[in-house]
This record gives sequence, C-alpha cells and structure tokens, in this order.
Amino acid sequence: MANMGELSTKILLAEDDNDMRRFLVKALQNAGYDVASFDNGMSAYHRLREEPFELLLTDIVMPEMDGIELARRATELDPDIKVMFITGFAAVALNPDNQAPKEAKILSKPFHLKDLVNEVQRLLAA
Repeated sequence: MANMGELSTKILLAEDDNDMRRFLVKALQNAGYDVASFDNGMSAYHRLREEPFELLLTDIVMPEMDGIELARRATELDPDIKVMFITGFAAVALNPDNQAPKEAKILSKPFHLKDLVNEVQRLLAA
C-alpha cells in the first residue's frame, strides 16, 4: 500500500457515457487513484496540456475528438503516458490504419470493474 504522503497515480478518463464515466471514476478512486474525468476528448486534451497524467483511459467513440485522436495527441505531448482504450468496438481499435499508439491496451465492454482495476494496475506497473 502506498502511504498517504505519496502522490497517487493520476489517471485522465475520457468517456462520453455519463453512467459509465461515474462508474469508472468511482472504481478507480476506490482503488486509490486520482482521477480527472471528461465527457469528450477535446476537454480531456486541454486538461492534459495543463498537467501530466500517468495514464489516459479513454473511450474510442466520442463526440468532438475520438479516443484514438486523443491518444495520439496525448502521446505526442507526453511520450511516457500509458494509454488504455475502453470500447464496445474492439475491431475499430485494433485497426492498424488508425494510428493508435502501439502500446495501448484495449479493454472491451462489458467488463467487470475488478478487471478494469487489474488491467490499470498491470499497465502502470509495466
């Protein structure tokens, strides 16, 4: 367990489904992460330009800026940021033509919160 003096890992979440977003924020906060959440890629990107995050957790299909574009811009800003896509459309994410960051993880909906937290922990530990 991290002691309370340490800064908790910061996760940027972009998910346009309100219920899903609240659900994810709660699960990640319960697991001890510091989460900033947005309902579209553009707002998330603006936040990313203001401060560093260890992980970008993003839905792929969103208004204004989709998750793949967001991930591309995020990794341009910070080559060390880790990326995880949450999607009901895994095939879209895995299409090599869309230039998604190569190390990105894909978590397909529906998933259990436990799985999400485990995947996030695994990715951050890598």
